[in-house]
Amino acid sequence: MPQTGRVSSQQPARPEWRRVSLGQGHVLDLLHARVVQSFAPHVHEAFALGACTDGLEVISYRGGLHYSGPGSVVILEPGEPHTGAPAVGPDFVYRVMYPDPELLADGLADGLTGSLAGPRFPEPVVMDPELAWGLRRVHAGLSRDPEPLEAESRLSWLLGELVRRHASPAPDLDGPVGRLPGASRVARQVMTRLADQLTCPPALADLAAEAGLSRYQLLRSFRAEVGMPPYAWLAQHRVARARLLLDRGHRPAEAATLAGFADQAHLTRWFRRVVGVTPGTYAASVHPGPRPA
Repeated sequence: MPQTGRVSSQQPARPEWRRVSLGQGHVLDLLHARVVQSFAPHVHEAFALGACTDGLEVISYRGGLHYSGPGSVVILEPGEPHTGAPAVGPDFVYRVMYPDPELLADGLADGLTGSLAGPRFPEPVVMDPELAWGLRRVHAGLSRDPEPLEAESRLSWLLGELVRRHASPAPDLDGPVGRLPGASRVARQVMTRLADQLTCPPALADLAAEAGLSRYQLLRSFRAEVGMPPYAWLAQHRVARARLLLDRGHRPAEAATLAGFADQAHLTRWFRRVVGVTPGTYAASVHPGPRPA
């Protein structure tokens, strides 16, 4: 996904652990921590995907030592014993997520082969600044209270790209991101569903199931046809609805609720991106003069 916005570089005073629900019984654990001592040898039942934000980590994994710093992504498979420790200096800071293998399986739809354990990754540390930045951004977003469709979309795209770029066998990264058959029909179907459920949109997994696609396939197909992911289309459709409500005399807070935004701040953020001014500035321009209290 395009790199927009900033990722906070704030370092946690103490380890922060959070579990978020992704719908359909899936949960995702998140860790943001400054590490000052070595971990004991251990395994995870899920994948461990991490990105250092400061310092350098050394990982003992599959009989070798591997180093991870800013710009790299750590990919540790389920059931693999490993340890981690600061490589230089007193510590390192990282963000780690622990997705179930099923969440990474969407990316296998492009022809890669996997197993019941999910996709396989030959290298535990890959240098990919774009994905590292994306992992940090998705992690930080999920650590807050996100818009569900946006959070699920960003996570699914991140995991799908991770598989596409770095799972074994490696795909051709220079090849085109092709459109799936029926992309136009799928896009129209998704837009209709989102427009009909403006205030309570369906989950990405539900949209994908209705189209007979994986979540990653749906995202790639929709983006190729529409030029943006479904949550961004939904936000812009909500802005159009809010703009109409403002034209009719509704206050920004009322327009935010009726258009499906979580709150006025969420409306303001997207309204400024799409229209170029805040809802209040827009309302004042179309309704000049004092307004009743």
